[in-house]
Amino acid sequence: MARPPKAREKALTAYCELLRSEGERGTTVDAVAARAEISKGGVLYHFPSKEALAEAALDAFRAACERDLVIMAEAPEGPSRHYVRTSWTSGSDLDTYYVAMLRLAQSSWQPAIDALAWVHQAWLDLIRGEVGNRHAAEAIMLIGEGLYHHSAVPGEWSRGTFARSLPKLLDQVDRLKA
Repeated sequence: MARPPKAREKALTAYCELLRSEGERGTTVDAVAARAEISKGGVLYHFPSKEALAEAALDAFRAACERDLVIMAEAPEGPSRHYVRTSWTSGSDLDTYYVAMLRLAQSSWQPAIDALAWVHQAWLDLIRGEVGNRHAAEAIMLIGEGLYHHSAVPGEWSRGTFARSLPKLLDQVDRLKA
């Protein structure tokens, strides 16, 4: 498959970054063009509307999730430990598109709401398949979600507190799996 043009990638990245910082209303085509350092016409050439930008972000999110689900399912440490351990990381493509979908879901865009429900269910299904107990699987997922939330909190308290605790939290995951 041919690599997408650089302007297209820059516009999509700028769109997702703006969703994170400005929300859906502040993410205009003009703002995307300015952030991507390309002309508005360049953005509109690849994405004829703001809806087309959202659809492209949705497609990228789904693709990133599908890759993540394969990695999670095949992780030597098991899906549960993998989920919790990687929940602490941010800045990946998956994180970029995940936050974009969160922001679009907050503006009631149903495709984003549906995509988030799909990936959360898929993650939970992988964990539950390994653990076997519904409530233990939910607790493991909530540990990961808590870590993800705290990784986004500004300041050092969360990073210092929970980064040091990650090995012990993974021990808790092992206890929940048992």
